[in-house]
Amino acid sequence: MSDAHHVSGLPLVIGNWKMNGSRALASELVAGLCARLEKLSHVDIAVCPPAVYLQHVSDLLWAQPVALGAQDLSPCEDGAFTGDISASMLQDFRVRFVLTGHSERRTLHRESNELVAEKFARAIACGMTPVLCVGETLDERKQALTETVIEEQIQAVMNRVGVDAMASGVIAYEPVWAIGSGLSATPAQAQQVHRFIRNRLADHSEEVASQMRLLYGGSVKPDNALELFQQPDIDGGLIGGAALSAESFYGICLAAARSQPHSKEKALPAFNADSMDEEVH
Repeated sequence: MSDAHHVSGLPLVIGNWKMNGSRALASELVAGLCARLEKLSHVDIAVCPPAVYLQHVSDLLWAQPVALGAQDLSPCEDGAFTGDISASMLQDFRVRFVLTGHSERRTLHRESNELVAEKFARAIACGMTPVLCVGETLDERKQALTETVIEEQIQAVMNRVGVDAMASGVIAYEPVWAIGSGLSATPAQAQQVHRFIRNRLADHSEEVASQMRLLYGGSVKPDNALELFQQPDIDGGLIGGAALSAESFYGICLAAARSQPHSKEKALPAFNADSMDEEVH
């Protein structure tokens, strides 16, 4: 097993608002973040509001260097699927990122690895960037099954889309036992799992392993973000509770930017309709 070296670009920080907030809070969070953007560079940023606020947040983010994300999508193109949201609907809001396989979807909605793989494939087919969420429960960790569980979650997607297509997405490692608990894996523990993921990808393609951004998603806060993001295989974060505070989310984004002090790359460009149309196939 080789040690793959990560060589891709900017860190990425995604705020997952989950089923929280209101139209007023969405406005407050976006305004608070955008007011601080001039202090941020060398980091890509996205927010995933509840689906009912996608249009509102999309309008607020117009011409801002923050991408819009969705929390879920249907694996189907259209049809009689009450309550589901298709990829083409998300495209109408200029959604760039979409979460697939979040632990809450896997646990509460019984989403299988195979269903998550179908959603990942649908997002890629529609020109969006899927964020594949993987991770183990506390029981699985105690049984030393962390690597087995994560490998199965990734392999299901790879079997569906192929290894080369994996590079069109992002992987977020979220230890289920840490989400919302106030607990967090130590930087060394998180790095160990991230290195395992990158090495598993490298077993199939060194190029894909070096290109994919691997995010950490277990109770990241402003006071632990920098040490986490300085780990060689952690390329940013998937942020839950802290994303509901503009100040906290900004602090985490700033930590991501500071983890790349020598980066000379430009941050994510502002959106416009023409550029989005070019990206969607």
